[in-house]
Amino acid sequence: MIHIVAFSLKGSELALKISKNLGMENKVFSKTSAVTEGAEPIRVPITQWAEASFKEADAIIFVGATGIAVRTIAPYVRDKTTDPAVVCIDELGRNSISLLSGHIGGANDLAYTVSEITGANPVISTATDLNKKFSVDSFAVSRNMAISNMKLAKDVSAAVLHNERIGFKSDYPYTGNIPAGLVESEEPELGIYITSGNSSAFRKTLRLIPKNHVLGIGCRRNTPKEKIDNAVRKTLSENNISIKSIRMIASIDLKSDEVGLLEFSDELKVPIVFFTSDELNALQNGDFTVSEFVRKTTGVDCVCERSAVLASTDGKIVIRKIGLDGVTVAVAREPFEFNFGDE
Repeated sequence: MIHIVAFSLKGSELALKISKNLGMENKVFSKTSAVTEGAEPIRVPITQWAEASFKEADAIIFVGATGIAVRTIAPYVRDKTTDPAVVCIDELGRNSISLLSGHIGGANDLAYTVSEITGANPVISTATDLNKKFSVDSFAVSRNMAISNMKLAKDVSAAVLHNERIGFKSDYPYTGNIPAGLVESEEPELGIYITSGNSSAFRKTLRLIPKNHVLGIGCRRNTPKEKIDNAVRKTLSENNISIKSIRMIASIDLKSDEVGLLEFSDELKVPIVFFTSDELNALQNGDFTVSEFVRKTTGVDCVCERSAVLASTDGKIVIRKIGLDGVTVAVAREPFEFNFGDE
């Protein structure tokens, strides 16, 4: 969801034009006494609106002065991995400025999109973009990979800008040409390793972690979040799978009101889906770990393995059902490959 906010009648008109042509889910707000049809008036202090938007929106577009945008968002800026993208465009549509979270949040791309709609000049200030160099954080986000360490990501960007050799290794297949500066060698001290695991390939290893695993979880009634969290982390750790590689959590609909499970999903910031016993039983040709007790209790012979496979896209079980302290965990891995494209 993108929130678009304007501070004048002319700005509101431009905001509505952007909204109409954006091609992404959005909502237009107006902090002005002028009445603009299609824009929701903001009747609270703008900083209060911004606080809510930082929690609800993936991106915010300010139509107005950059100073207003900066003062409005300043109290809520925390971290580049969690802050929403923020773009500012003046009410005449002359400049589209990527203001916050240019790479990971996608503000740079959004600024370009806004400029295409309005004819504005896109203003991008990130060094790798200005120098037309490989941007590791943009690359990771666009390929649906998590970044293991933001400090090391900064080190990689600095090395790219200084034309230093950076090692590269991948556990997954890829196409396209490796970007300039990256070498398929473990000799450099600093390197990028594309892997689902927790191991290193270089003395200073930046791991880019594909989000291609689905967790299937079953649990006893009223199992607390802490026990679920412990069971999942222990299972993943023992099988060298990073928790950052989890894309989805799945279970049976009998657990849809399980507080601990919902809290675990929310804390991990990973969506959870629930299936009926009929949906789970409909899976054919699966070599699942069968339990007659589970069948009598839930109507399906295996919850966690079937849930993981059903929630995945062409996923295969890589961790069969493991039980720990009233929690069962299984993991399905989806195929993954990437393209360097124009990187």
